[in-house]
Amino acid sequence: MHVDASACNTYNYGHALYWDARYIQEVGSFDWYQRYSALRPFVRKYILTSSRVLMVGCGNAVMSEDMVKDGYEDIMNIDISSVAIDMMRRKYEHLPQLKYMQMDVRDMSFFSDESFDNVIDKGALDSLMITYGDPKVRIPHLGRPVYNWKIELYIIPRPGFQRPDGSTSSVTSYLEPVPTTEKGLLPADFVLEDSESHYIYKATYQKSYAITGS
Repeated sequence: MHVDASACNTYNYGHALYWDARYIQEVGSFDWYQRYSALRPFVRKYILTSSRVLMVGCGNAVMSEDMVKDGYEDIMNIDISSVAIDMMRRKYEHLPQLKYMQMDVRDMSFFSDESFDNVIDKGALDSLMITYGDPKVRIPHLGRPVYNWKIELYIIPRPGFQRPDGSTSSVTSYLEPVPTTEKGLLPADFVLEDSESHYIYKATYQKSYAITGS
């Protein structure tokens, strides 16, 4: 398959052509924002290892592989890039726990309702909206009444962050949801330990969870 690598410079994150060109050029895997080792406490807390998991916008990340090593048994990985999917399917053909399918996350009609117990998004929404997902730009979308989701917000420092001596923070534990206003936003007096922190949104609908990271 030939893809013009210059398409990588257009930054059309919602188009398959951009990602095909990017994955042709990229060497090795890349995990957006956080590695599984940092996210593991959240994943293990809310997702059973026997769950049917959908990983949207999987790219060439190793998070699904790490989850299988941690005992997860059934992960369907989808991505808009056929290059990424072909690459990952070949890479993990020895792992029956991992399945790969080329698909646009904006149209998942291929799957019937309740096909999955949990959905994980670790950057796909950011690439579609072309913006970093802090609460003021994410909560208005995730909190729409039509979804009937209960949203909990968690904050985790970026990888490699070192806490300065004498620093103060409003976060008591990364595994505890952050108190928010009635609109689901951070209070005006909230102090971030790391100004470039990453945010985790847990969206609960009945008995299902959707975890999205930014």
